[in-house]
Amino acid sequence: MAEVTAAMVKELREKTGAGMMDCKKALAESQGDFAKAEEYLRKKGIAGAERRQGRIAAEGLIGTYVHGGRLGALVEVNCETDFVARNEDFQRLVKDLAMQIVAANPLYVRREDIPAQVLEKEREIEREKLREQKKPEAIWEKIIAGKLEKYCETVCLMDQPWIQDDKKKIKDLVTEKAAKIGENISIRRFARFAVGEGIEKRKDDLASEVAKTLAGNGAPKT
Repeated sequence: MAEVTAAMVKELREKTGAGMMDCKKALAESQGDFAKAEEYLRKKGIAGAERRQGRIAAEGLIGTYVHGGRLGALVEVNCETDFVARNEDFQRLVKDLAMQIVAANPLYVRREDIPAQVLEKEREIEREKLREQKKPEAIWEKIIAGKLEKYCETVCLMDQPWIQDDKKKIKDLVTEKAAKIGENISIRRFARFAVGEGIEKRKDDLASEVAKTLAGNGAPKT
């Protein structure tokens, strides 16, 4: 396998606008051949993605999905122009994202949105587990890092596996659509609803209800 140097990665990154790690992987996959590496990035929808991310995306759509009348989601997805907002591929993406939110129940759009105190609480939970398991402290940080990565993949929409193809993450799906459409695409926010969520449900005690009814009507005569 050809050696991939920092200079090669830098050159490919400047040429394609792809991220550093994506460029490194493309060069490794193509044995250091720049033309093949560019083709690899284009096929993956990565070329130009980083440059597009810096462009303002203030148009877009609010997508909805309701499942069985009991679960639903709203999601705002932004693009750069109203022309793209009317594009069939973009509208399909918005619908797919709303379905993902209903099915996978994310809590945040991306991992940067997770409050620091939430991550620290997760770290402490994992530390306590490791203490109870009497694991060597020297390996704690590596284990905790892996657990936090898994946590982010569970609660962050962009890091979740796509429900329609679990080999692909939502961030990969968005990147591919952005490359195909040629505009920056950004998930701004979402909300998920479930019927009765957050309401304390009444717990009926049938025996108690019967006793109250009998007491109110008077005891039956014998």
